[in-house]
Amino acid sequence: MLGEIVLVLLIIVGVIGRSSIIATAACILLAIKLVHLERFLPGIERRGLELGLLFLTLSVLVPFASGKVGMKDFVAVITSWQGILALIGGAAATYINSKGLHLLQMEPGMIAGLVLGSIVGILVLRGIPVGPLMAAGITAILYKLFKLLGGP
Repeated sequence: MLGEIVLVLLIIVGVIGRSSIIATAACILLAIKLVHLERFLPGIERRGLELGLLFLTLSVLVPFASGKVGMKDFVAVITSWQGILALIGGAAATYINSKGLHLLQMEPGMIAGLVLGSIVGILVLRGIPVGPLMAAGITAILYKLFKLLGGP
C-alpha cells in the first residue's frame, strides 16, 4: 500500500511541478500495480535504464540520420573553442554518468534521495530531470569530496 501512496504523491508532485516525465512514469507504475502485473517490475527495473538510454541516444542521433548535422559540424568541433568545450563537456558527462552507474550498483538505496532531490530540483530550481545517472554521478563526486574533507 505504501508503494501506491508514494506513486500517487509522485503523480501529484509531477503535475504540480510540471514534470510530465515523473508524472507519466509514476502513472505507468501505478497502473502496473493496480492491474496486478507486478511480475514485470523486476524486468523494468533491470532493463528500464538501458531502454531509457537507448531512446535518449536515438533522439540525440536523429540529427545525424536526418542530415541536419554534416561534415562542417564535425570540423567545427575541432576548430572552434565552442566545439572543443562541447567535446570536453560530452566526455566529462559520460565519465560522470559512469561513476553514477557504479554508485547506484554499489548503493541502490541512494535512488530514493536522488528521486527526492530531482523533485526538489524540478519544483524549486525549475530544473529538468535528465535521469538518475547524472544525479548519481554528481552525488558520487560530492561523496568523494566529502570523504576527502574528512567526512565519516
